Formats: sequence, C-alpha cells, structure tokens
Amino acid sequence: MSAAKSKQATKSTKSTPKKAVIIGAGPGGLAAGMLLSAQQYEVHVYEKQPFLGGRTSRMELGEYAFDLGPTFLMMPHLLEELFTLAGRQLEDYVKWLPLDPLYTLKFGEMSFSPTLDREEMVDLIEDLFPGNGKGYLSFMKNEGKKYDRVEKLLQQPFTSITDYVNLNVFKALPRLHAWDTVYQRLSSYFSDERLIHAFTFQAKYLGMSPWECPGTFTILSYLEHRYGLMHPIGGVNQICKAMASVIEENGGTVHLAEGVKQVKVTNGKATGLILESGEETEADHVVINADFGTAMTQLFAPGVIRKYTPEKLEQKKWSCSTFMLYLGVNREIEMNHHTILFSSDYKKNVDEIVRTQTLSDDPSIYVHNPSRLDPTLAPKGKSSLYVLMPCPNLDGNIDWEQQKEAVREQVLNRLEQEPELRNLRQDIEVEKMLTPLDWQQDIFVYKGATFNMAHTLDQMMYLRPRNQFEEVENCWLVGGGTHPGSGLPTIMESAKISTDLIQKQDQRKSRFLGVSG
Repeated sequence: MSAAKSKQATKSTKSTPKKAVIIGAGPGGLAAGMLLSAQQYEVHVYEKQPFLGGRTSRMELGEYAFDLGPTFLMMPHLLEELFTLAGRQLEDYVKWLPLDPLYTLKFGEMSFSPTLDREEMVDLIEDLFPGNGKGYLSFMKNEGKKYDRVEKLLQQPFTSITDYVNLNVFKALPRLHAWDTVYQRLSSYFSDERLIHAFTFQAKYLGMSPWECPGTFTILSYLEHRYGLMHPIGGVNQICKAMASVIEENGGTVHLAEGVKQVKVTNGKATGLILESGEETEADHVVINADFGTAMTQLFAPGVIRKYTPEKLEQKKWSCSTFMLYLGVNREIEMNHHTILFSSDYKKNVDEIVRTQTLSDDPSIYVHNPSRLDPTLAPKGKSSLYVLMPCPNLDGNIDWEQQKEAVREQVLNRLEQEPELRNLRQDIEVEKMLTPLDWQQDIFVYKGATFNMAHTLDQMMYLRPRNQFEEVENCWLVGGGTHPGSGLPTIMESAKISTDLIQKQDQRKSRFLGVSG
C-alpha cells in the first residue's frame, strides 16, 4: 500500500476515544460518567467503598434496608432530563411514588401536614394559622417568579468573573434577595412563627441556619410545594444504581473498593490517577466527585494546591453535621413517610448547632418511615426507621466517643414521646449509629459536614470552587462542593455543567446546555 493510501486509511479509522477517570461513585460522579459514556468517552469510575453512592448509598442491616443519606427525590423532571441526555428513559430503571402530604411537622401537640393541593392547603393553613392563607398564595406566586430567574444561574458555569456579566444574571439580580435571610423572607409572608419555621427548615438541606442562609434559598421550600417529593422504590440509592448500570451499558467501568491515592499532575495538568493499590492510570480528564474538603487535603501531592490548602480550608464555612440512627423495628409503625419533631425553641436549637456548636437539650429530630409505603425495605409487619438529628460539625468541641451513647438515649427518649413510637426500644432488632466523627472517618466527609461547604454569599457561584477546577487543568469538579451546590438536583446540574465544559474543551458538539465547542 502506498504512503498516501496508508495515510488515508489511518484517517478513515475511528479515532481513539478520550478517557475520563472519575473519583467517587456518588450521584455527581455517576451522573458525569453516564453523560460522558453516552458521548463515547472511555469512562472509569473509582470508588473507595465497596458500594455505590457515597452519601447516597444503600445500607443493609440484616433483613432491613435504608438510605444512608438523602431520603427523597425532588424535581424528578431534572433526573428524567439527565437520563434523556444519556439516551435512556429513567422509568426503565427507577420507579417512584409521589408523597402527599409532603411530610408531617410536629410543633408540640400540633401537627401540620402540608399538601400539594393549593385550595386544601389554604384551608389547612387558615384552620391552624388563621389569617395566613393569603400569605401562602403570595409565597407561591412570588417565589415562583424568583425561581424562574434563578434556574438559569443554576444551569450555567461560573468559570470567571465575566460570567456575571450576562443577561441571566441581570434578570435574576432583582429577585435573588441575597442580602435578606430565609427567615426574613418568610416573615414577610407569614405571621405565625410555627408556619415560618415550616417553610424555613429546608435551609437545613444546606446545613445552614434560616437566620443566616441567604434569602435566595426560599426557593427550596417553594420547589417542594410546586413539584412535590417522591420516594423511589428501594430508596434514593436506586438512582445511583441506575446511573452505574447506564455507564456499564455504554462500555464504561465502575471500580468498587478501588480507592484513589493521588491525582497525577504534570506541568499544572491532571494526567491520570495513582490508585491505593499502587497502579497508575492515564487519562485525558480527571473528574473529582470525592468530598471536596477530603479531596483537597488528601488527593494531591504537597505544593500542587495553593488556594485550598488545609490552612485555607480551615477558614472556609462548613455546613452542620448529623447524628444518625438506623433502626430495624419488629412492628409496623403508623407514622407518615417524613416527620419532623421541632424543638420547643427552634431558634435556640439552630443557634446551638451552627453558632455555639454545642449539643442541644431539646433538639429537633427528623424521622423517616419509608417501609410503610415501600415493602422492599423491611420484612412484612416490620419497619425500617431512619432518624436524623442535626448537630454541630467537628469544629464543635464535642467528644463524640464519650457523648454518643448519651445522645442516643436523648433521641430515643424524645421519639418515645410520640404515640406511634411508645416503647420503641423494646422492638429494635438491629441498629446502627453514625456520629459526625463516623461521617469523617468512615464516609470520608471533611469535618463531618454532611451538607458540604456552606452556601454563604462568599461561597456561591464564582466564589464557590469551580466546575472547571481553577487549580489544575483538565480537572473538573462535580458534587455538592462545587457550583451550583449541595442537594441532589443541584448535584445533577453540576454534572451537566462539568461534562458540557469537558466537551467544549475537546471541541465536540455538546448536547448539554445548548453549548457547542
């Protein structure tokens, strides 16, 4: 064959696919892997744990199953769009049940169970909180307008300061309420403190106090009341299982129990990984889905990271943590799917969590009772009960090894005050406890801050660690530690943003965000 013909034949052969390695099989990493594998990238996901999901994993205790972290799916249309971008249908992988009422909120002896039916909701509010029905309708109208503006900001990257100078930002600014707080915004709609708390507690999803959380995040409670909450059959962890399946169907590989020791960096560029086994792998792109603080302190050689050194990370603001009990109970528990037991002094409780960072004598407690609707999670006639108490992260001066049993007793004492949970202790068959220290040591969550870096004004959008990681080229961030932030819907958006930027850099036509390279 002539040299010309040989050259022509070489050109006609299929080019070698770009290789992307992903650190962490949490929802952000798996979403990125699913999108990239659908675009013919060679994808390898490396997960330190022997199971999928990170904080969104499945825990099994004997015959009982639990979600480790997130317990509901919000805005399922975003997840459906993600699967559509990957050439799949979500319904082929995950089934879910809508929840109505959304949850039950307990204020002492009073119970409030919000519904998606607006007329019924107004009647309910007027019955329990007279004179506040109109405030609810105003809330839904005004916050809807705000979300329509903010949504675009959650879908675009902020890789440089010039990203602020665009039409989306200018449209959103008048409605962001960024210099208000969530509590102040809700106080403009409602007069009853209990009702205000019913629409502000969602700031806890960001690990923040509603008295400090920027007013922008009133959209969290709005989104619940607009789109509702869903329970995936088998738990939220099934979303991670589904995305891993798509990666493998596309020829990618998810490596479980294969931790990463270090990101290889040459001349300021990420070139691959060094695994804990000592094996090295080369790559065109490195995507970090590991917990951000943990990644910065453990995954780079000394001197590579300058902006996020251990000393500088100490100066960042971090979310609160959670004390967890996972209980397999030998009886059916007749509680709603989600129940929140509010402290009698909610503001004091929140201040103790985020300001003084001390343990509360009267904590608020969240109870998840999914097996009432989902028989796959517990044997017939039994219940899988998930209990969460927000608490300080490891910046608090709390000796968790010494205090954990006392906190467990405090939580169980409070639970047993509820009629449905009386004598709970005697029916517990299996149990697991997680403290903030366990979150750090076993789940590799920096400071045990289960909701990642806080969403203060100085840690949002361009001021948050960027999707196109500013410290190292060919390195990308996904997950709660980057833009747009923590929470499953925004974590999924981070994956779309980062994979779009990867394709743009590779000068490939992108199906994400309408951007072409």
